[in-house]
Parts: sequence; C-alpha cells; structure tokens
Amino acid sequence: MLRMTTADRMTAVVLFVLGVAMAAGGWTMDRLEIRQIHPASIPGLVPIILGILLAVCAIFLWRSTLQTTEAENEQVMADGSWLRLVLTGGICVLYALVLVGALPFIWATAAFVFGFTLIFSWPDRKNKLVAVAVSLLFGIGISYGISALFEHAFLVRLP
Repeated sequence: MLRMTTADRMTAVVLFVLGVAMAAGGWTMDRLEIRQIHPASIPGLVPIILGILLAVCAIFLWRSTLQTTEAENEQVMADGSWLRLVLTGGICVLYALVLVGALPFIWATAAFVFGFTLIFSWPDRKNKLVAVAVSLLFGIGISYGISALFEHAFLVRLP
C-alpha cells in the first residue's frame, strides 16, 4: 500500500510540473500589444501567477515530506477514502458533462454544491433536516456568489 510521504512527493511533482506548465503557457500567450492593452491586463497574467503559486506550494509540500517521522508516515486510503475519491470524481464529472450544459449555470452550480455538501456532510442519525437545509443554503448562496463574481467582476457571460 502507498505511504503518505510517497503520495505527497508524487503529488508535489505533479503539481510542480502543472504549475510550471501553466506559467509557461501564460507566458507564451499573445500579449495583444497591437491593441495597446495595458501590461497588467494581458491575457496570460493570471495563469502565470497561478502557475508560480502552484509550483511554490508544490515545493512546500515536498519540503514537508522531508520532516515527516516514521510514526506519521501512515498508509494512504486505508480508511475508506477510495469511496470518497470516486464519489467526488463522479459528482464533478456529472456537473461538468451533464448539469452545465442542461441547466443555466446558476442552477447547475446550486445543484452541484447542494449535492456535494449533502453527500459529504450527511449525519448518521439526528439532524438530517438540518443537513438538508444547510446544504440547500450553501448551494444557493455559493452559486449566486460565483455567478455574481463572474458576471459583474470578470464580465463573463455565463450559459
């Protein structure tokens, strides 16, 4: 079985490569000098910044594995995490491939957040109605916030 230190090192390498690729991709994007666009608003600026930050976080993750003791180096996915991983992947694929195209963005996002929150916070015995209500509030609030952010701050027309 895979140990936590090994999993963290593999994740750090993948995140570092992804961060460098994002930064390189942002750097090679068209600068649009012909249209006299301000350098602070070039299209590749956000991928460059996010790529650098992701690579830095990967370095921190790698460094943290060097300080791990043998007692902390437990097995990965030994406690049922595989099921949560598969559920997370399935819900995300459902959102991306089915919900976003079939529903308006705000409703697709509300359904995604509601379902995700409800599945991963479902209580064993009591307070099931509270869990449904909280998940519903999260779904509506987060989907409205994301939609408002993209439409008003980023000026993106959502489907």
